[in-house]
Amino acid sequence: MKTIVLCSGGMDSVTALYQAHREHEVAGALGFHYGSKHNDRELPCARHHAAKLGVPFRVVTLDFMDALLDSHLLRSGGDIPDGHYAEETMKQTVVPFRNGILLSIAAGYAESAGAGGVLIAAHSGDHAIYPDCREPFMEAMGRAMATGTYPGIRLLRPFIALDKAGIVRIGAELGVDYAHTWSCYKGRERHCGVCGTCVERREAFLQAGATDPTAYEKTPPLPAAPAGAVPSGPPIGERSDATGQTVDRTRSAGQ
Repeated sequence: MKTIVLCSGGMDSVTALYQAHREHEVAGALGFHYGSKHNDRELPCARHHAAKLGVPFRVVTLDFMDALLDSHLLRSGGDIPDGHYAEETMKQTVVPFRNGILLSIAAGYAESAGAGGVLIAAHSGDHAIYPDCREPFMEAMGRAMATGTYPGIRLLRPFIALDKAGIVRIGAELGVDYAHTWSCYKGRERHCGVCGTCVERREAFLQAGATDPTAYEKTPPLPAAPAGAVPSGPPIGERSDATGQTVDRTRSAGQ
């Protein structure tokens, strides 16, 4: 399928770009500069990988988001909290309806480019904090994109039931160079190592049994997940298909 990939330059979206390049015809990759503290660190990573794959890459500037929306992730907001990714304080980094805004633009671009799908790298680790990364939102947004476009643009979310460690394993198989990806919300010269996204990044490499190529400012012991945190990832033996539907791996293998 001819597809547009949302690519921020983070681990998840870069992996999604490589997987889409293998499985689809990628008509283009879209990045968004919406005034986050880390946009200037992550978008060059997205451009690097798109160029490596020969995929056209465009950055859409959305200054209104920093001006109008309330979030600590934005330059106009407060400090980025440290701690586990599933901590309640991480809600401060939610940019209201961010994925709704970005996907609306991507759907219009996809129709204009003659593409049939838009791919986003939302995953299960996002579900605890970000309402616009959860499957109920994705289902509703997918319906809106399909009914609001002449070709019925499909919303692909291949990682929706996968955790970040699973994404790292896929990336390792695809040969993704994670040294050229960015996670830290603080957007300094190096990853801080202690904000929620840095903690999640460190955990992912550890759980995947992969070497972490990231230079961190500091690497104290990883914090425990808060009590009651929703487990990430599908049950063993399951995975998500190209549209985000959960399928049984053993059955698909004929066992």
